[in-house]
Amino acid sequence: MSDIAELNAHYGIADAISFNQGGGGLTVVEITHPRARARLALQGAQVLEWTPQDEQPVLWLSPAAHFTAGKAIRGGIPICWPWFGAHPCDAAFPAHGFARTMPWIVERTGANDEHVALRLRLMQGEQSEVFWPHACSLTLELRIGRTLDLDLATHNIGALPVTITEALHAYFNVADLSGVRVHGLHGCNYVDKTDGGRHKRQDGAITFDAETDRIYVGAPGECQLEDPGFRRRIRIVKTGSGSTIVWNPGANKASALSDMAPDGYRRMVCVESGNADDDARLILPGETHCLSVSYATERLG
Repeated sequence: MSDIAELNAHYGIADAISFNQGGGGLTVVEITHPRARARLALQGAQVLEWTPQDEQPVLWLSPAAHFTAGKAIRGGIPICWPWFGAHPCDAAFPAHGFARTMPWIVERTGANDEHVALRLRLMQGEQSEVFWPHACSLTLELRIGRTLDLDLATHNIGALPVTITEALHAYFNVADLSGVRVHGLHGCNYVDKTDGGRHKRQDGAITFDAETDRIYVGAPGECQLEDPGFRRRIRIVKTGSGSTIVWNPGANKASALSDMAPDGYRRMVCVESGNADDDARLILPGETHCLSVSYATERLG
């Protein structure tokens, strides 16, 4: 608990930011602000909750999520880095990289009338060097208010180029999957992971009636998730990203997941902003690549 006390002494802000010990002994940051409340875990710098004032929670967190050091947490916004999906060369390496299961440190915090702000940095050491023997620094800037803004920056501080794939793997809370539509990707080509990786083209809005696992390539900078059950639209605006990943496990896969209730798939859908598949990013020595996403809600008429 001494670490918690030190975090509160150095980075806590009265009536805005506090640090606590959460489930499984993980350190959790509690955000309270007139415009929104939120929680995030320092493991993985993972946003677990974001609830704007007078709204339903925007993010979905599985009631059966595992809170264990070194294990992925099902829900919120996990950070997939420095690779998305399976490792391109070694299938024994963890899926979606290691950033989401490693500890991050707090570099600064702040608050004003509009939002609470935090800057976090991934702690790297001998364990991460097994997976990623490159000189990189990864930081996350968050601004939490009526909108939720995330800037994930990869700084190449080494002498050689590096190539990454990545994603902000957002799980959105929905009233019922059957009514959900995702707009903004009409006409985009996508890789259908549920159909052997075949390349297809999106026609109209995305709807959900079975397992969905798609990587949209050349995806535009904005898409919208419409949820008539909660009578809201979630706007997702991104930069530094050419891929949008849309995922829902469907009934069969959900029933096989230990950290999701069998019907949990009906309450969530993932719309992820990233650089995946052929959209890998080459970062030259001394350069920085930033993946930025802004989430906002508005009422449906």
